Amino acid sequence: MEKNNTKEIKIKIEGQEWKDALDKAFEKANMKVKIDGFREGKAPKEVFLKKYGEESLYMDAADLCLEDAYTKMIEDNKDLEIVAQPQIELTNVDKDGLEFKFTLTLKPTIKLGKYKDLGIEPEKVEVTKEEIDNTIHEMQHRFAENVIKDGEIVDGDIAIIDFEGFKDGVAFDGGKGESYSLKIGSHTFIPGFEEQLVGMKANEEKDIEVTFPEDYHSEDLKGAKVTFKVKVNEVKEVKVPELDKDFYEDLAMEGVNSLETLEEQVEATIKTKKEMNAENKYIDDLLEAIAKEVEVELPDVMVKEEVDRILKQYEENLKMQGLTLELFYQYTNSDEAALREQMTEEATKRVTYRLMLEQIAKEENVNVTEEDAEKEASELAKKYQMETDEFLEAFGGLEMIKYDLTMRQALDIIKGNK
Repeated sequence: MEKNNTKEIKIKIEGQEWKDALDKAFEKANMKVKIDGFREGKAPKEVFLKKYGEESLYMDAADLCLEDAYTKMIEDNKDLEIVAQPQIELTNVDKDGLEFKFTLTLKPTIKLGKYKDLGIEPEKVEVTKEEIDNTIHEMQHRFAENVIKDGEIVDGDIAIIDFEGFKDGVAFDGGKGESYSLKIGSHTFIPGFEEQLVGMKANEEKDIEVTFPEDYHSEDLKGAKVTFKVKVNEVKEVKVPELDKDFYEDLAMEGVNSLETLEEQVEATIKTKKEMNAENKYIDDLLEAIAKEVEVELPDVMVKEEVDRILKQYEENLKMQGLTLELFYQYTNSDEAALREQMTEEATKRVTYRLMLEQIAKEENVNVTEEDAEKEASELAKKYQMETDEFLEAFGGLEMIKYDLTMRQALDIIKGNK
């Protein structure tokens, strides 16, 4: 039975196959029970059935039959394009046999509109002198050193301070710190605090009066006037390296030994990144334009599985930042249901785009051969310095390579490259 991009398939297990499954289920269950007068696993079947009933074996027997039933279902329907994990339901089980119902989600029919000559062009990429200079400036600051100085604190210095805050003469919670490193000009403290440190020297002490913002997170301190008793322990000046031979050696960038060669490399790097971003935006613009004229009814399960993938990737990204999903939910006062809802729009777009490209490849008769895929796998394996078999295992096999090449050819078609 087929409806709404789904197909229901019923498979019965009966006769000798069901009898064999019950026998195996009995052997398994018998090992776990103790019946008076018999060692574990040694009770006769008749005795076991009298005590527990044949019904106690049904679910274990069903589990034993499921794998073969699933394999048979897939084999009998290999011509169908199944796009999601089949749903399985045990609809009936008794002494004569059982019945499984498999609900298959089939690839939906998609009707394309215009997908060529869309009048969309990629953005032109340019790298300005200002961008190059700013990048080099950032590189210099990455190699900057903090050097102790004797003079007064100026903007940009680092002050190592002890401080304690008082409201109406009483110290308040969270207002104390020792050997705290504060970059002047970073604006990480209460407005007005850093500015009043300017001009102080090491070992000087000072009372600093400030007012907490009205939107401060602590109710007790919102809009409150307070006094911080501050002692400067040490003043450090940020020493930025000169653009000289030592700096170029510290960079350890191949071919860079002068300002000119550094600028060339920086320009090339910025240009490559911009070109990549422009290409991604170009593809997104094309797909978005095509999607506006597409007619397709997406099965909910396809979107749900895509949300699952996005959520898993999001979790992996959080782990790289030292966070878990549970902590993320706490920090954002959210939960999994809310996060999934946020991801549904992106998941819907991804599924739609994937189906679009597959249909374009079909209508344009894109044909990726085994030879094409093997060549691609070999080249990619060399690129990532892996053995071909090792790379294929990590990538998902040759079929995934073929699929990836097919999608790329479909993209070339909508870009007008084919």
